Amino acid sequence: MSTSYRVWLDEKLAKLNTIDCYSAGVTPEGLSDQLGVGLLEIVKLNFNENLYIDRTKQTAIMKQLCDEIDLRMYPEDEEIKLRQKLGQHLKVSEDFLVVGNAGDELIDRMVRLFIEPGDVAVAFTPSFAIPRLCVKRQGGQYLEIPLNADFPLDLNALLGAISEKTRLLYLCSPNNPTANQLNPNDIEKLVRAFPGIVILDEAYGEFADYSFISRIEDFPNMIILRTFSKAFGLAMLRLGYAVANPELAKILRDKAPLPYPVSGFSIRMGIKMLENITIAQSAVSALITERTNLIEQLNQIQGIQAFASQADFVLINTQTPADQLYTKLLKRGIILKKWGKLLQYENCFRITVGLPQMNAKLIEALKQIQEGEKTNENSRGSA
Repeated sequence: MSTSYRVWLDEKLAKLNTIDCYSAGVTPEGLSDQLGVGLLEIVKLNFNENLYIDRTKQTAIMKQLCDEIDLRMYPEDEEIKLRQKLGQHLKVSEDFLVVGNAGDELIDRMVRLFIEPGDVAVAFTPSFAIPRLCVKRQGGQYLEIPLNADFPLDLNALLGAISEKTRLLYLCSPNNPTANQLNPNDIEKLVRAFPGIVILDEAYGEFADYSFISRIEDFPNMIILRTFSKAFGLAMLRLGYAVANPELAKILRDKAPLPYPVSGFSIRMGIKMLENITIAQSAVSALITERTNLIEQLNQIQGIQAFASQADFVLINTQTPADQLYTKLLKRGIILKKWGKLLQYENCFRITVGLPQMNAKLIEALKQIQEGEKTNENSRGSA
């Protein structure tokens, strides 16, 4: 190995090692082993998975699909068929649709197409982390503008951040992790004023009050992201799609991905779920009802503030330090997504809207922990 090659490789590896990466954190299997309890005793409320999907019906559809497909063949026509079925469902032409390996891969695809070293992408914070990771890997600058108190956009600050180097604007609505849906008038003002590509991430759109999909023709620079991971309960299959004007959609379909970027099985399962749309519709309706109940119960616990939600999760802020509460919940077999400080809120957690029995276990654990905190405070006060 030459000295020059070794120097180049060391420098390259050092640079690559500075790139942030995604980490799943604690897993149910790992926690069950650690606690010595069965996997079914673990309450997993950290990844925004839709457990309201009827698993029996979904499994039956999957088994039917296994009998229909030939895994030896490439998925040549599957993507076109999914776009046709999606177009019927969304009431848009299939020319507006792009299929991807979940929303994450589509974000990466857009960043690779539209961001070059030195370019700037603008977003608000706190929000979904994947766009930031993708932009930085491309050598771009990711400029984040804090949300206002209670999570509305700081419209003036976002508009003021636009420069001649700005190429992308990323908006997540409903937002992860704050769970609020952005004001549609604010979104429209930003899209019309922004000189580049606007990514509107509606991964949780089915749980919210409105969507921009029906208005996509009004915004030629907008790309709307959707996923089958949430409302349709296909998180393991990694299937997503984008909605954009036909010129942008064609670029996203033809110029960025490698051949057959999405599993044919995933695509065909997406088609099946659209053909059995009532499964997803019933699940979304049940989850929204339970979401209301969960927020009410959380807000009845002293020391916990639960915020309104338009997603399949709820954001809370606690008086108990986040690290301390997270550890105590893990010991009870409950996994939440710990965020810590978000804006002016010191101890934030994101909670998936679980099944009623899962939420009940969480509520009981939080009551016990908060009661213990109160007892400890009283003991210290009387000492």
